Amino acid sequence: MEDKKYAADIDSITKAHALIKPYVHITPVLSSETLNSIAGKSLFFKCECFQKGGAFKFRGASNAIFSLDEEQAAKGVVTHSSGNHAAALALAAKLRGIPAYIVIPKNAPKCKVENVKCYGGQIIWSEATMQSREETANKVLHETGAVLVHPYNDSRIISGQGTLSLEFLDQVPQLDTLIVPISGGGLISGVTIGAKSMNPAIRVLAAEPKGADDAAQSKASGRIITLPQTDTIADGLRASLGDLTWPVVRDLVDDIITVDDKEIVEAMRYCYEVLKVAIEPSGAIGLAAVLSDKFKRNPAWKDSRNIGIVLSGGNVDLGVLWESLNN
Repeated sequence: MEDKKYAADIDSITKAHALIKPYVHITPVLSSETLNSIAGKSLFFKCECFQKGGAFKFRGASNAIFSLDEEQAAKGVVTHSSGNHAAALALAAKLRGIPAYIVIPKNAPKCKVENVKCYGGQIIWSEATMQSREETANKVLHETGAVLVHPYNDSRIISGQGTLSLEFLDQVPQLDTLIVPISGGGLISGVTIGAKSMNPAIRVLAAEPKGADDAAQSKASGRIITLPQTDTIADGLRASLGDLTWPVVRDLVDDIITVDDKEIVEAMRYCYEVLKVAIEPSGAIGLAAVLSDKFKRNPAWKDSRNIGIVLSGGNVDLGVLWESLNN
């Protein structure tokens, strides 16, 4: 890995790993001969759907919360999120015994809102636009003096998410390729920096919905592209890259594979029926990418044999799921 300065490095990830170890689960890795046969590869599934809070987000949230000094912690934390980061931050704050002010757009999935309530987060509603989310969060910041913890564009979050790669490569050292969902880029930035620090030859591919393909467009154009709107069942993958995550995606992520919603739903079906694991659409996209024609037909990935796939979360609204399956 090139010696460039990014928002995280192997030292910050290793420190995060030690800091959050008492709080996070070491999530299991599953495999399936049936799916190996279908893919023609050896697949290893890192099940972050079994993480506390039901998603990988608890790693970064825990690192952010437990790295605060006492004065900062006393005033609490604030974030804006439509899903798993909101719940993760609320849970981590609950474990430390500090307030968590969570700005949530009115169109957020019901199951994820219920998680925030369950973990004691104080919900402040906003409109669905990013402008409304940010303006509402800034208002809460001024009123409370709380510390802002951005869902992905935050070095503490990126370092915390990077602990996943340390764990995964310890569990399956022979991995030669990782496939990771991409949205705002916090997960893939941390995972890429961690993995390539441990094994510079490893490939890291991002998986992204075609209906929210800003990262793929950004990678192709060499600059951050933001979309006026997104259209995908993967509600956790609708954010845009940040100025801290973009350099990692630009420089270190090997490629971005886009898939459509039909492919995502089919991958969900495999996870439910074959792996016996309940995951949300965003969590299934890595498997969808491996099974896609774009991956199978690309000669660059022909020698990817031992592939690690991050099942990023399992907080699925079953009503939406049944509707998507029926459609």
